[in-house]
Amino acid sequence: MIEGLKLPVGIEDFQEIRKAGFYYVDKTQLIEQLLEGWGKVNLFTRPRRFGKTLNMSMLRYFFEIGADETLFDDLYISKNQKLCKEYMGKFPVVFLSLKGVDGLTF
Repeated sequence: MIEGLKLPVGIEDFQEIRKAGFYYVDKTQLIEQLLEGWGKVNLFTRPRRFGKTLNMSMLRYFFEIGADETLFDDLYISKNQKLCKEYMGKFPVVFLSLKGVDGLTF
């Protein structure tokens, strides 16, 4: 029986998916699009369970100081060496998710 890549059901951490060898649909072109179509504010809207947290995690691991460049090996963004050299691992990042917040009132 041929074994394929594992599906990352419930995993929202880009680093965990890449290091553990899970199946990953390359969405790193989003990084290039954000940087080339720069805006003061970017709003990411998607229905539930459509990868918002995973995409934010990917952005975090790309921009954060001390980024592990090997996470992006063989992905779309790694082909744009100029962009990677200029932006990868160069910024302090605050990553905040309100996904786990639960309550009936504000």
